[in-house]
Amino acid sequence: MSCSQCFEKPPTLSPTYGAGTVQELGGLQTYATGSPHSMLAILLISDIYGCEAPNLRKIANKIAAVGFLVVVPDFFYDDPVIDLNDPNFDVNSWIKVHNTDKGYEAAKAMIAALKSKGVSAIGAGGFCWGGTVAVKLASSTDLQAVVLLHPSSITEYHIDNVKVPIAILGVENDNLSPLEKLKQFGEKLSAKSEVSLKQISS
Repeated sequence: MSCSQCFEKPPTLSPTYGAGTVQELGGLQTYATGSPHSMLAILLISDIYGCEAPNLRKIANKIAAVGFLVVVPDFFYDDPVIDLNDPNFDVNSWIKVHNTDKGYEAAKAMIAALKSKGVSAIGAGGFCWGGTVAVKLASSTDLQAVVLLHPSSITEYHIDNVKVPIAILGVENDNLSPLEKLKQFGEKLSAKSEVSLKQISS
């Protein structure tokens, strides 16, 4: 939720979109796509528009097509943002209910559920709101790699605690995570011997 462009054309959410199935996993309703028998999984953490956004499901399906089990949980319990420009919508109240600390705890339960199914390696990708959740997950070695896509509200504290390989994909116009800030994060990460870094800006 960091740049005005994110608000201009909200997606039309569709619970039936995509080739995958919706199932309960780790206590959350989850869009799952790819082989349920894969030992390799990717956890995708949405932006504020949630797991029913068609483009997010398209990304999940593309990743699944190369052999991964991909899961996209509903971290908002069927309460995604529909339209930030709606005068009746109070974004601050929504954020209090759906904060990234709660998302982090729910994501840890999702990782545990995947491991209980026999998954041996898990990566995570977080978009905007989900980027903050994903960078928190990167502070442990439960994941093999993390990708942050136009992440919002990440701090030096988060970066200092990264313990796994990480990629940061920024955007040109982002008030909360401008490119200069992401470059500084890149410099901090490049000094960490235990972390490999890939930084891409668009």
